[in-house]
Order: sequence, then C-alpha cells, then structure tokens
Amino acid sequence: MPSNATAQEATRRRLTSQQAETVAKLTAAAVDVLREDGYDGLTVRSVAGRAGVAPATAYTYFSSKGHLVAEVFWRRLVDGVPEPDPALPLIDRVSGVLRSVSLVVAGEGQLGGAVTVALLGADPDVEHLRLRVGGFLRQRLAQAVGVDPADPGPVVDALEMLYSGGLVHAGMGHLSYEQTADRIIAAAQLVLAGADVSGHA
Repeated sequence: MPSNATAQEATRRRLTSQQAETVAKLTAAAVDVLREDGYDGLTVRSVAGRAGVAPATAYTYFSSKGHLVAEVFWRRLVDGVPEPDPALPLIDRVSGVLRSVSLVVAGEGQLGGAVTVALLGADPDVEHLRLRVGGFLRQRLAQAVGVDPADPGPVVDALEMLYSGGLVHAGMGHLSYEQTADRIIAAAQLVLAGADVSGHA
C-alpha cells in the first residue's frame, strides 16, 4: 500500500484523496492485467475497464501504458526501499538497499519485464519518472555509503551500474529477481572491498 505522500503524488500533478484512490485502483488493475495478458496485451483502456474507471478518466492520469507501468514501479520502489540503518556496517547498508531494489517486482509475473520495457520508453511522462527513480535510488545508495547524494563519487556510480544492469538482465528473464539480488550484492562486495567510500576509488 503506497504511503500517503506517494499515493497523493503523480507525474502530472498533486492529487486529491479521491484522485489518489482512482490512481491506486488503476495501478492495482495494471498489475492484474499484466499478470493475465502481458505487456503486449495491456492498454490504458483495458486497465481502466478492470479498475471500473472510465477510459477518458484514466487518460487524464496516464498518457500511455508505459507511463502507467512506470508509475507502478515508482510507487513500489518508494514504499519498498527504506532508508538504510546507519547503525549497520557499510556492506549491510548497501546490501539492504540493493536487495530491496531488486525484489520490488519479484514474484509479480510479467511486471518486471514490463517495467524494463516501460522505463526505456520515450514518453515524456516516463522520462520524468525515470529521472525520479534514478534520483531516489542514488539518494538511497549515497545514504548507505555515507556520502552526499549531490556528489556521490565513483563508488555510488559503480553501484548504480550494478543494479541497473542487473535489473535489465532480470527483466529480460535471464535470472530470477532473487538470483539477481544475490549476484548484485556479491558484485557490490567486490566494489566496496577495493574502494575508498569518501569518493575516491
């Protein structure tokens, strides 16, 4: 269930409580349609029908199916990747963030592959969400490493490359998200073993 802040925030505008409820219905219905029909079979109109929302209303919130799927991912990410616990050792903080990111869409059928396709789209609303996703993950990794998100340095850059590559790999169906999480964390341990987290490799 999305947090109140996430539930009332959308790509295009701030939402009222009633609008937030409509968007929540649409994003939940999108996951159901993906499970049954896959990304190719998903349309904003079919999701609207499943959610009991008029297609015209659905299009006031989502410009395309890619936008809709990207919003599903954004909401799950914000609610599924908490701030790292500063009391934990460095590797545990980083591993916790990377595992949480990797498992956000685990066990959801075709959602992972759909997210991979959607986030690579050219829709301006998707691009906006892609930037928000990237900024959020950079912030979480910088917090885990203990550096400034505005100037995180090469260690965070390397970790970002690990998870982005790993999630694309999983989205293509080569590995499960659980397997991907294990491999990303193993690679992160190698990065951290030879790095100065103050920002100098």
